[in-house]
Amino acid sequence: MTSDQGIQFTPEGKLKHFLTIEGLSKSLLTEILEVAESFASVSEQQVKKFPLLRGKTIINLFFENSTRTRTTFDLAATRLSADVLNMDISTSATSKGETLLDTIHNLEAMHIDMFVVRHAVSGAAHFIAQHVAPNISVINAGDGQHAHPTQAMLDMFTIRRFKKDFSQLKVAIVGDILHSRVARSQIQALNILGVLAVHVIAPKTLLPAQAESLGVKVFYDMKQGLEGVDVIIMLRLQKERMTGALLPTESEYYKCYGLTEEKLEFAKQDAIVMHPGPINRGVEIASEVADGMKSVILKQVSYGIAVRMAIMSMTMQATGNRE
Repeated sequence: MTSDQGIQFTPEGKLKHFLTIEGLSKSLLTEILEVAESFASVSEQQVKKFPLLRGKTIINLFFENSTRTRTTFDLAATRLSADVLNMDISTSATSKGETLLDTIHNLEAMHIDMFVVRHAVSGAAHFIAQHVAPNISVINAGDGQHAHPTQAMLDMFTIRRFKKDFSQLKVAIVGDILHSRVARSQIQALNILGVLAVHVIAPKTLLPAQAESLGVKVFYDMKQGLEGVDVIIMLRLQKERMTGALLPTESEYYKCYGLTEEKLEFAKQDAIVMHPGPINRGVEIASEVADGMKSVILKQVSYGIAVRMAIMSMTMQATGNRE
C-alpha cells in the first residue's frame, strides 16, 4: 500500500478518507456499491432521511464550481441527517491571502466532522487529509486532472444497475482522456472490478503518453473502438484545461468523435450510453442520443446521491464517535 493509500484508512483498515480509486480492493468497491444499493430507494420514499449522521457537520469546500456535484453531496449529507455548510470560496479568507491550511484549521476549530473538497490543483484533497485532525474525514470531489473517485463510483453503480456482471463487459470511454480526472478514476475502477476490456477512443492529442499503461486498449477510430462494447462513456471536452491547438475545430471533432445514432450502431444492440456531464450537445454527443432510449445519463445524476450517501456514511462510521 502506498503512502497515499495509507492515508485513506484507519489503523483497523476501515475507510477514513475517500481520495482516490487507485489501489483500492475489489471487495471495498463492491461494498460501496452494495451500501449505495441500500440507499437507492430513498428518493422514492415519503420521508427521505436516515439518522446515520445526525449531529455531524459537513463542509462542502469547493474551490472549483460544480453545481451538480455540490448539490448531490449536499443532498446526500442532508438525507443522512447531517448539518451542511457550503463554503463560498470567492469570498473566503483564502482570497485575502490566508493559506489553505489556515482556512482548514480555522474550520476545524468549529468542530467540523468532514470536508468535501473540490480543487483545481491535483493532490489538494490528499494534502488536506494529511493535515486535518484525526477525527475528521476528507472526500475528494475532484482534484485537478488527478482523480474524481465519487463520480467513478456512481458510474460503476449505474453500470451495475443496467449490466449486473462486470466480468462480461467491454466498456468504451470516448473523448478528452488527457484532461479528464473522471476517466482516470473510471479506468481504475473498471479494471479493479474485473471488466473484460476498457477501450479508450480519442485523437492522439487528447490521450496521455503511454495510455496503454493505464490498463486500456487505445483506438483512434470510433467504429473500431465501439465494436462490440456494452457501455459507452462519453467525456466532456475540457477546453478550460487545454493549452495550444489540440483540436482543429469543434465541428471536426464532432464529425470524428461525437456520438451519433449512426456511430452508436457499432456497439452492441443493448449498449448503454453514459456521460459524467455537463454535456456539450453537438460537440461530444448528438441530442437524439443523449435523450434517447439507450441513454442513462439522468440516471447517473440520481444515483450520485445514493453513492455519495454510501461513501459519507462509511467514512464517518470508520472514525467512530467524536468528542
